[in-house]
Amino acid sequence: MEAFVFVLYYSNMRNPAPAPAIRVYNLFGESGDLPDVVHCETIASRSVLHDWTLAVHRHARLHQVLLIERGGGEATLDGRVVQLKPMQIVNVPVGHVHGFRFAPDTQGWVLTIAAEILDEALLASEGLRGALSRSAVIRGTPQIRTTMKQIFAEHAARDFGRAHVLRALSAAMIGLVARALTGESGGNGTAESGLFRRFEALLEQHHLERWSVADYASALSITPTHLNRVTRAATGDTASHLILNRLIREARRNLVYTNLPVSTIAYSLGFEDPAYFSRVYAAATGVSPRAFRAQLHGDEG
Repeated sequence: MEAFVFVLYYSNMRNPAPAPAIRVYNLFGESGDLPDVVHCETIASRSVLHDWTLAVHRHARLHQVLLIERGGGEATLDGRVVQLKPMQIVNVPVGHVHGFRFAPDTQGWVLTIAAEILDEALLASEGLRGALSRSAVIRGTPQIRTTMKQIFAEHAARDFGRAHVLRALSAAMIGLVARALTGESGGNGTAESGLFRRFEALLEQHHLERWSVADYASALSITPTHLNRVTRAATGDTASHLILNRLIREARRNLVYTNLPVSTIAYSLGFEDPAYFSRVYAAATGVSPRAFRAQLHGDEG
């Protein structure tokens, strides 16, 4: 893959309170026609520009893993303040509010993975998504540190097979982080977590059929209210939001990896009106499908 450019944009969430809204950031990597597999940067590279303090914000479509090598500070994770020490991992799931106050000269790495890449790597039957869906600070391992360094080295290079190797290493990283998260939480074998894994599997099978929350609940032999309790416990989010997010990720994948017209993509996702699809997509992401594609390719789709 050739050299790439990273574009950072944000849109403010609507907030009825007078306090400033939490900013929503999306980081898109470009490489010719395709976004890069992951984004890699050191903790210092961005923190030093902001006096080592990153205000609370969230990433609408991105999962981040931070590894503290030296130094420390504190992380704010969905309102909780957690101290950071060397050889700790910070797991920041998609959509979770987080911020950091690092001690000056803190060293470490930040790995950012798009939700679409996670979709390719995570199998619902394995239950990793539930483990990865909670924000947490956990003890790192030598294996995680080694894998992180391998990802950064591969990301900086331009060798043949780079994208394939980055996908494989990133899949290994999220597996190791999920293992560490599960180990510290004492396992994930409850009946409720089993229900969530079954919901994940059904979502993968039927998201293109535009199943409703009631449809999924019926397939699981539970009520919609119970399903929402299950998804909130596993991810902090409602079932309807998870269903919408899965559909939006499928739309984004089509917009990036195919040359299909926006109208064709809309029909393939079960929308009878492409204009309505565009409104739904824009409401969920802050940008229309055509504008998103134009940002990536200069192609009006």
